[in-house]
Amino acid sequence: MPARAPSIKNLADLKQVQRVLAETREREAAEAAAKAQAERKRAAEKDLFTRAIGATEPLRRKAVVPLAPEPPAPIPVQHQLDEQRVLRESLSDEFDVTTLLDVDDAMSFRRPGIGTDVTARLRKGDWAIQAQVDLHGLRSDEARETLGGFIRNAYKQGLRCVRVVHGKGLGSPGKQPVLKTKTQRWLIQKNEVIAFVQAKPAEGGAGALVVLLAPARR
Repeated sequence: MPARAPSIKNLADLKQVQRVLAETREREAAEAAAKAQAERKRAAEKDLFTRAIGATEPLRRKAVVPLAPEPPAPIPVQHQLDEQRVLRESLSDEFDVTTLLDVDDAMSFRRPGIGTDVTARLRKGDWAIQAQVDLHGLRSDEARETLGGFIRNAYKQGLRCVRVVHGKGLGSPGKQPVLKTKTQRWLIQKNEVIAFVQAKPAEGGAGALVVLLAPARR
């Protein structure tokens, strides 16, 4: 048989019952509130990402990142300038040097504005020879190209004094120093050359020239 509810005999019993019922209602309300709070928390966590980034829409097309066009290949400016310079400084075999050479014991050359003291010092060896080129045995066109390239490179390297070996011409027809004369002509036409003298006997004598170059521009 079900248990019988306790009988209310007096006013004190009624108050006790009312207090028990009030506590029960408060407990149930608290449990309901806690359950509702837990549900709200779960829903908030579920929607956290959506609420963080806001409303979104699907992309209508693929994202395209514009890329800068590939730069053109660098233009070899220095190489072009060197080639243009070679063309401008093509050396003539017909250049008349007789009015430019100093007529002395060994023939020398100095540009206008360069004093005789420079050629005198060049003969004495005041400038150390830093490089040399040997044209002896080359054909005329080979010797011209070789000499032009040698002087140009020596100037670019900052060299001041070089030796050019052209030979004495003893093996030439009529034993005329053809290459020696042409070498003098070619050197006078090179802007880098400011003076030259015949080499000392120990440095080639009549078969070579000691050449003084202008200081390289920086």
